[in-house]
Amino acid sequence: MEGPAVEGAAVDGVRYEVDASTAVVTLDRPDRRNTVTYGMLDRLLELFDRIDADDDVRAVIVTGAGDFFSAGTDLTHAVGGASEPLRGGNRDVGGQLALRIFDCTKPVIAAVNGTAVGIGITMILPMDVRIAADSARFALPFVRRGIVPESCATWFLPRVVGISRAVDWSVTGRVFPATEALEAGLVRELVPAGAVMARAREIAAEIAAQTAPVSVALTRQMMWKLLGAPHPIEANRLESKALLAVQRMPDTAEGVAAFFEKRPPRFTLRPSRDLPDFYPWWTDPEF
Repeated sequence: MEGPAVEGAAVDGVRYEVDASTAVVTLDRPDRRNTVTYGMLDRLLELFDRIDADDDVRAVIVTGAGDFFSAGTDLTHAVGGASEPLRGGNRDVGGQLALRIFDCTKPVIAAVNGTAVGIGITMILPMDVRIAADSARFALPFVRRGIVPESCATWFLPRVVGISRAVDWSVTGRVFPATEALEAGLVRELVPAGAVMARAREIAAEIAAQTAPVSVALTRQMMWKLLGAPHPIEANRLESKALLAVQRMPDTAEGVAAFFEKRPPRFTLRPSRDLPDFYPWWTDPEF
């Protein structure tokens, strides 16, 4: 058994730091182009639990060490030339990570510092803001390895870039440039590789300084969880319930007061303890 992790030291190929309300999660195997192992996936799952429990964390940045974001799954343990996407024979662990990020109460920023392949793309799909180096390249090469997409990509990717582009990238497995990723909406903006983290930190700092944590958590989950709603009435019902709940909370009065007094807001509510009683509504079959 390992001892407690040291802030900033890599554990199982992942480095974790918290600085100025921002958690930075770094895939830290630059000698292996940040290829992902089961140990890294377990560590990432653990860190997202830790992030949700830490109210001092207001936003999360996920990035890579060195020149690559991630070159995909570590093929060192490949069988028959393909990666082993399942552990225990029946569950895609990358999918468990995607679902954990999907349920996160904090906004997650993908700072794609370099080329992203396979799980290097699929893990960023449930993240909220994606910026990339203008020199980055992308690929979803699963069919070229005789397997299929993982990490819930068949659900997320069409919702992020549209069905035509999602199928194009997935059935060809071709490499495409950062400019195509931007045009398709996979990433929000492109910056020089050396500026990716600085830009991500700017976005995280704005969230921390200007937004209410409980409002952010609810808004993030409402947006994601309503993607499959059959009718906008579902949004109306959920928004009405959420508005009724938050308007009774002190952060609403503080947000209005800060606006009129032209000062930064001082929000006091915390997602770990102050989310409304109906949260998480998607687990309640009666909701």
